[in-house]
Amino acid sequence: MARRSPRSAPPGSSGVQRDPAGAPRPAGASAAAPDLAGDPAFVLLGEFGRAHGLQGEVRLKSYTADPMAIGSYGPLTGANGRAIALTALRPASGAPDMLIARVSGVSGRDAAEALNRLALYVRRECLGAPEDEDEFFSADLIGLAVVDAAGTRLGTIRAVPNYGGGDLLEIEPTGGGAAALLPFTRAFVPKVDIAAREVTIDPPDDLFAPAKPSPEDEV
Repeated sequence: MARRSPRSAPPGSSGVQRDPAGAPRPAGASAAAPDLAGDPAFVLLGEFGRAHGLQGEVRLKSYTADPMAIGSYGPLTGANGRAIALTALRPASGAPDMLIARVSGVSGRDAAEALNRLALYVRRECLGAPEDEDEFFSADLIGLAVVDAAGTRLGTIRAVPNYGGGDLLEIEPTGGGAAALLPFTRAFVPKVDIAAREVTIDPPDDLFAPAKPSPEDEV
């Protein structure tokens, strides 16, 4: 669940608070089947990666604020409609949201590899409702149009990452080019209209400006 902070971001910070443990957050899986990806009854919780080792384990990218909480919802539903029961989870090295999972009925590397890029969903009713008007399921934000105060289309929300400092909107510009990150605060995102599939932002002038080289790059 993404939370929009009522305050603007202080310099050098993301300016928003971390999600409550267990709430779904960053989305952006690329392999979701259209039937579940567009079904409002389901919320995206994670996506399998490549097989890990030879004994049937598989890498799993978790989109819950507490990555291990993805195992607390009971059987999940794969994008292919298959029921997926996670029988064991442990942290993987390299990224805080990456886990090593065991799946019921999966043994051996080939079976684990067959899960690669399979998105995992849970029924929305299992998550409860957001507690206030500034909380949103991250999966509901993905794909929303991004406009300015005049209604000019600026881009599309591609992901809702959280790197430990708070929730951000990753915005893919309409005209192409590199995506930009915007703190998910009331100051930068004054209006979120899920029904209209649109968010209104008050962006800084350099939101889509190319990143400046660091001093090390100039040496």
